[in-house]
Amino acid sequence: MAREFQRGHKAKLSDLTPGTDLYVGVQIAAPGLTFDISCFGLDANEQLSDDRYFIFFNQPKSPEESIQLLGAQSGDTESFRVTLDRIPAAIQKLSFTATIDGPGQMSQVGPGYIRIVAGGEEVVRYAFTGSEFTTERAVMLGDFYLKDVWRFAAVGQGFDGGLEALLKNFGGEVAEEEEAPAAPQAAPGFAPPAQATAPPAFAAPPAPQAPQPAPSFGAPPAPAPAPQQPMHAAPTIAAPLTPQAPPAPAPYGQPGHQPPQPPQPQLGQVPGQIPGQHPGQPAPPAPTPPYGQPAPAPYGQPAPFGQQPPGAPQGVPQGLPAAGAGLHAALQLYKETATGQRWTPQNQQLMRVDLTMGGAGVLARQGSMVMYQGKVDFGYKGAGFVGRVVGNATGQEMQLMRCTGRGQVFLAEEGSYLHPIELQGDAICVSAESVLAFDESLQYEVRRVEGHGIPGGALFTMQFQGTGTVVIKTHGTPVVLPVTPTTFADCNAVVAWSAASQVIVSSQVRLRRNAYPGHSGETVNLQFRGAPGNFIVVQPYEV
Repeated sequence: MAREFQRGHKAKLSDLTPGTDLYVGVQIAAPGLTFDISCFGLDANEQLSDDRYFIFFNQPKSPEESIQLLGAQSGDTESFRVTLDRIPAAIQKLSFTATIDGPGQMSQVGPGYIRIVAGGEEVVRYAFTGSEFTTERAVMLGDFYLKDVWRFAAVGQGFDGGLEALLKNFGGEVAEEEEAPAAPQAAPGFAPPAQATAPPAFAAPPAPQAPQPAPSFGAPPAPAPAPQQPMHAAPTIAAPLTPQAPPAPAPYGQPGHQPPQPPQPQLGQVPGQIPGQHPGQPAPPAPTPPYGQPAPAPYGQPAPFGQQPPGAPQGVPQGLPAAGAGLHAALQLYKETATGQRWTPQNQQLMRVDLTMGGAGVLARQGSMVMYQGKVDFGYKGAGFVGRVVGNATGQEMQLMRCTGRGQVFLAEEGSYLHPIELQGDAICVSAESVLAFDESLQYEVRRVEGHGIPGGALFTMQFQGTGTVVIKTHGTPVVLPVTPTTFADCNAVVAWSAASQVIVSSQVRLRRNAYPGHSGETVNLQFRGAPGNFIVVQPYEV
């Protein structure tokens, strides 16, 4: 039986089907509208770095035929064949999209879906309606993405600008209008094999009596004839951006250029003192610069604002982009990152959550919102027992806010490093001080680790379990260590650990421990025990 996905739901493809030769069908329709349904093969940066992996009506298959456009069949407006085992390693995501060819908007569409079929049997379906959109003219329906294994995500994110905006979002560009190409040859129909020993036919397999091998590719059986969408009269010709040669090293003053570092003073040297100069000896007079040239800065001092240091190209003020770059190019490095996922790190210290993806709200620490866009409601979430218990340990109650609506919220706290952890039915324990935000759909409870010597008498953690994401914050870059019989950690540096681990307070108290010089001060540690596969996360900082 097919699993019904909602917007924002994700799952490993291996949890849905053992097959790797998959059929992807899209059904979308609206009176008087024509749709272009495409697949973008994106790299690790979610860019269309190879235009041969933009699969649409003018380019119906990839070079090795791991992605093929099959056309309308089996009640679907458009269909694809995806062979995961043949996709090149450079392709990390397949994004299936639908755009309106001509005037119209996505709010006009009727009930539609994107579905995955393996061996003739439908395994997952994400359904949508026009009520989920407004004036958008393009929509990202679903993604196959590689995150250690191939996974599927129901996206449902719209774009106002249509195909052109969608191409630019993926790093492509729209070519000039050309003569309409010849209609592609219809995909061959599915026929049963001639011999029983051949691969299974494209049809629903019989109920398995024992574990079966991975099913081969098969489209679902065709239902009753459905109204066909109008064919393209004069489709817009879209060409993705061609791969560019690696950029040359940035000139001085451009983003990415490393300016020369001034010499560092040696031990005992006064800043600004010339090497070899005796302390107290007056510095020799600076040489007179040529007429019309600015005087150089004293040794060891930065040049005045706008003045070039020695060796810098003339005519380019220090720290400013070269002529022709402009303000837009300078700020391009810091533009918002939109990946089509619910949680998207903008950098190491800023997290964006898209509330339009997924039905549940988000719980975050009060005061962690730095910006939002769209229609977002913020409400107080009483922490209840969680707040009272954690408050006793940390000295302040854990205040939460509930974020709901349709928009994007940006979260941060005191420049801490942020790390989204996606849970899919598993569990994790996180120190209460290290929790920034989490999906409201997750189940959470408080755990208490008691021990003499722990500040406050106990360490309080929150255990999260279910399907969703929790964002933890750390001081600096954390390290993940496997749990062994001899794994110990400072209770103030531990960030998180696997929920199946056993935690024991280990005291290293010695008689008159503070009576001798050089005492370490590390008297209370936590010992972790567990089966292979358990882990702990520590930070290079003690709370």
